[in-house]
Amino acid sequence: MKAFILAAGRGERMRPLTDHTPKPLLVAGGKPLIVWHLERLAAAGFKEIVINHAHLGAQIEQALGNGARWGLRLQYSPEPPGALETAGGIASALPLLGEQPFLVVNGDVYCDWDFNRAHLLADKSAHLVMVANPAHHTGGDFSLNGEQVIYAHGEQTLTYAGISVFSPSFFAHIQAGTVMKLRPLLDAAIAAGTLTGERFTGRWVDVGTPQRLAELDRELTTA
Repeated sequence: MKAFILAAGRGERMRPLTDHTPKPLLVAGGKPLIVWHLERLAAAGFKEIVINHAHLGAQIEQALGNGARWGLRLQYSPEPPGALETAGGIASALPLLGEQPFLVVNGDVYCDWDFNRAHLLADKSAHLVMVANPAHHTGGDFSLNGEQVIYAHGEQTLTYAGISVFSPSFFAHIQAGTVMKLRPLLDAAIAAGTLTGERFTGRWVDVGTPQRLAELDRELTTA
């Protein structure tokens, strides 16, 4: 199984830090955020990783290289200025991702979800990892009925963690280069009853602001 790391976002909420540094290269606990992912993916047996980029993408390629230092093979999927959003970025990277299900991870989250679990989810068309709603997103995104993802319902809502497993067929109808968000595809899968998910109760941080980056940095530095 390959993994795809989403690293093309501009990181507007992280400005001015992201004016000169792409968000996945911002440092917490002595390492760039994306390096935490690479180390954990390698430890889980992943060998091939695809990374998309747009804003300051050359810095990402220069910093990470071919991935050999982690025992990985990195490939890059450049996007035009402004990027292609999540679904568009994945669709454009499909030629690099191949024909088997793949893991998708947001480059700007810190999470200790066990990446080994991804291999057990290869029979799913689309499977989301979700977490308890953080203080900055109290309304949540979805609800769970067993392992079936349903529309957000009542107080039992959860937040999409930015970690998922997809079959390439989930994006096959999107033409490469199309700008498209992920949510419409997820909504269609909910309506069809084919979107599955799970709740993760471990450590997860959406590193979306300088304050949350500083908090994570202190936590990892003192751990």
